[in-house]
Amino acid sequence: MLRFGTRGSKLALWQSEHVLLMLSLGGELKIIHTKGDKVLDTPLPLIGGKGLFTAELEAALHANTIQCAVHSLKDLPTEQPAGLVLGAILARAPAGDVLVSRSGKTLLNLPQNATVGTSSRRRAAQLLRVRPDLQLLDIRGNVDTRIQKALAPDGPYDAILLAHAGLERLGYENVITEVLPFAIMLPAPGQGAIAVQCRDEAWIREKLSLIHHEPTAQAVTAERAFLAALGGGCSLPLAAYGSITDNTLTLTARVLSPDGVHCIEVSGAASPTDADTLGAQLADEAKAQGATELLG
Repeated sequence: MLRFGTRGSKLALWQSEHVLLMLSLGGELKIIHTKGDKVLDTPLPLIGGKGLFTAELEAALHANTIQCAVHSLKDLPTEQPAGLVLGAILARAPAGDVLVSRSGKTLLNLPQNATVGTSSRRRAAQLLRVRPDLQLLDIRGNVDTRIQKALAPDGPYDAILLAHAGLERLGYENVITEVLPFAIMLPAPGQGAIAVQCRDEAWIREKLSLIHHEPTAQAVTAERAFLAALGGGCSLPLAAYGSITDNTLTLTARVLSPDGVHCIEVSGAASPTDADTLGAQLADEAKAQGATELLG
């Protein structure tokens, strides 16, 4: 029987149980608490280091305490540790971000100098690009906690940003005020996709292949290749989204200054089998336009 590691949040448990349901396995779930779950009083970019939500799960994989770990792909560093592989990437849920507004006002209709909660530099930079007047305030906690903070009548937030996929999976779509268009808010590389990381053993990979969705894998491979080529982690003001139509993979990516004043956007298309190459090529184009300097 396979043992699966998961974080303990409601969303992480939903994702892990969804994987087991798709596999029709009587697998065992082991809850593992990560550094990102334990340190809740510090903005994510200030905690430092890659793998804030994954390192402890990877250690358990190496120790064979678990054989598989279920992740939100956007949290997973682009480099796989020796002996571990991505055994499956599931079909993607909506990849974008949404606004949850206490007043029911959309982003462009929020009052002047409204306070918006986000811990993401990617989201912050793109928000300030279209609304430089906004006051951004850090927000941490699981999905339920953030929604409660956002809707509290006496709370400090006029609105917050959350991933569309997480709200859909937990049945919280009723709190969504606005689905933000990609023209305003491109997602993080891999956002909306669930990944199953596993020990690099043939029998495990064979079982996981049953739930692998290749079109999603190709799209997110391009996004993550762009991120990797820029030396990026989840704390950078960098966004990318890939999609496949008529056997053509299209990738659009964005690198911004933290204040949103400067924005480099690149896009291109290729065969889905050339996803890695497309991501790297667009990263080179972004670098040629000054992306390395923007990212500091």
